[in-house]
Amino acid sequence: MELLAVEAAGRGMPVRAAEEPDLAGPAYWYGGPVAGARLARRLGFALLEPTDTWLAELPEEFTGRRVRAGTVADAWAIDRPTFVKPPRDKSFPADVYADGSRLAGALDPATPVLLSDVVTFAAEYRLFLLDGRIAAASRYAVFGRLDPRPLGADREGRATAAQITEFAERLVAAVGDTLPSAVVVDVGQLLDPYRAGHRWAVVEANMAWFSHAYAADPGRVLDVVLRAAGPRESLRARDQAFAGV
Repeated sequence: MELLAVEAAGRGMPVRAAEEPDLAGPAYWYGGPVAGARLARRLGFALLEPTDTWLAELPEEFTGRRVRAGTVADAWAIDRPTFVKPPRDKSFPADVYADGSRLAGALDPATPVLLSDVVTFAAEYRLFLLDGRIAAASRYAVFGRLDPRPLGADREGRATAAQITEFAERLVAAVGDTLPSAVVVDVGQLLDPYRAGHRWAVVEANMAWFSHAYAADPGRVLDVVLRAAGPRESLRARDQAFAGV
């Protein structure tokens, strides 16, 4: 957030905290969904979001695993290890759950969730997409552990960047119209359990205005955020269906 604030200030944009009094729009937003929803109408911005079921509706060619959309009630009923996560917010920890007992508690049984096969990603990368092209990218995890690194920083990284670009182009060509024009898509090197090597697969899609930049170029990240959470009067026709607020 601080890096994006510095970049925005360098462009002559005033940067204000959500808690400050007397906020006025039109405005752009970078922050959490609860405060964003509370302020969107008053400050006149629209928040672009991928649909809750986007990952579950992807062809397995791009997911590399079975993913289905369900509810917390469905998660309570699982009887084998399953990766369960909220589609967008952080209402409960995304994790592998052996059964549904660990999700018992105050959660609304109708809360949407995604349930998928348990797989291993050797490395995971965050792609900030603008108009279907990678505007900024960063590695963020290795075998599930946080390990940010600029993409393409060395020879190996450049080769990986080329593979990621090719995968992203295929993804956008196939399903680009199911995503807003400014969005984050996380991809990873999915280990093949049956033979040596890996394949590229989508980890998930996220709101650009609620996504950590990690080691990606903050200026290019900001370009995506400004489109993803900007004044409603600037909303493009193709993005109307993705304006959650």
